[in-house]
Amino acid sequence: MPVSSSSTPPSAKFTDQPFHVMTKPIGPICNLDCTYCYYLHKEELYPKGNKWKMEDTCLESYIRQYIDVQPKDAAEVTFAWQGGEPTLLGLEFFERCVEIQNKHLRKGMTITNTLQTNGVLLDDEWCRFFLKNRFLIGLSIDGPAELHDAYRVDHQGKGSHSSVVAALRKLKKFGVEFNALIVVNRTNGDHGRRIYRYLRDAGCRYLQFIPIVERAGIGRHPEVTVSLGTDSTPFDKAADAVSSRSILPEQFGQFLCDVFDEWILEDVGRVFVQIFDQALSAWVGVEPSLCVFRRTCGRALAMEHNGDVYSCDHFVEPDYLLGNLNVIPLEELVNSGRQQAFGDAKLDTLPQYCLNCEVRHACNGECPKNRFLQTPDGEDGLNYLCAGYRKFFNHIDEPMQQMAALIKSRKPPSLIMHKDPGAAAREQQSESQRD
Repeated sequence: MPVSSSSTPPSAKFTDQPFHVMTKPIGPICNLDCTYCYYLHKEELYPKGNKWKMEDTCLESYIRQYIDVQPKDAAEVTFAWQGGEPTLLGLEFFERCVEIQNKHLRKGMTITNTLQTNGVLLDDEWCRFFLKNRFLIGLSIDGPAELHDAYRVDHQGKGSHSSVVAALRKLKKFGVEFNALIVVNRTNGDHGRRIYRYLRDAGCRYLQFIPIVERAGIGRHPEVTVSLGTDSTPFDKAADAVSSRSILPEQFGQFLCDVFDEWILEDVGRVFVQIFDQALSAWVGVEPSLCVFRRTCGRALAMEHNGDVYSCDHFVEPDYLLGNLNVIPLEELVNSGRQQAFGDAKLDTLPQYCLNCEVRHACNGECPKNRFLQTPDGEDGLNYLCAGYRKFFNHIDEPMQQMAALIKSRKPPSLIMHKDPGAAAREQQSESQRD
């Protein structure tokens, strides 16, 4: 009989929520050596000589359990594969994944696979497989060559941009659905418009912007740790708490503003930017779906190559190891009291400064991993990126209100590109008066 992962029973509310697992079938092993990668040093969690590949028995156990715990009426289940670089496992590994998925698939259910890759190994055979099996590909690219190659290098220090662009072209050639994942850092953070135009013109229709925030003295390339001190203000000393690669708060806010101002001119409904979609949900009155912007978290877990399940992809550390699904059922790990407490802590530890914030509905304090500053009144738990998010969400308030009004009027938000400022809001007000 499996040992329970927690003596605290989960609440029904938490248990009933959907969950997601980011799976690392090759652990942190990668064919690139990106300077800012937070995951490569996870090798330290496992003994030397460890075989960095998910064994077939573990793979089948995971796939079977993950399908089994989906709601009975679930029409679709999504598997997410990441690394390191998952394509290092070879095409045969993912052919086996699809075979096992089809074996355990319930009647009326469809499978979607997502795979995050640096693109270096992608060729025609990979692309044919992706297209045939409906894989959604995330391609990591940080902009034009000189910006991308600043940090995304191989083990010889050579830039990877040309290989990534070749992969992008192959994905387009074969009609594989993909999105671009852009890590926003100190180097490319002043080039929002340029990066957006470059990727849009290259044929990227789905974009995710991920800010790099590295705590000083933590990670595989530690720098000098500088304490903020109790007398320092939270924003003017923020740079002292992070590495020189990390995006600055105001810099990130301006980056997002610049991208938004370019996007809203002619690309609404044509190019989809994850954070803009999340913001629109908030302005419509629907809680964002992305974990970092939700009130609580804990439903996006990570699983290592050996079946170890952790509370979150950004908390793959010994203190956040929930257990191993080969010993304790996945459902029990996901719904354990420990995991519920982890998720609830996001709201429970939100400072009063954030509770009173005018853009809390869109931000909700963002990811707990970035909450290491103090508020102006000295309370712990302020997000490092607070100034940037506050700048951005206030910047987009008026157009978001206009797009929300269009949606409530059952019209496409893309109409904002053809309206004068405030027209959508006036139209909604007029319709309300007529009603």
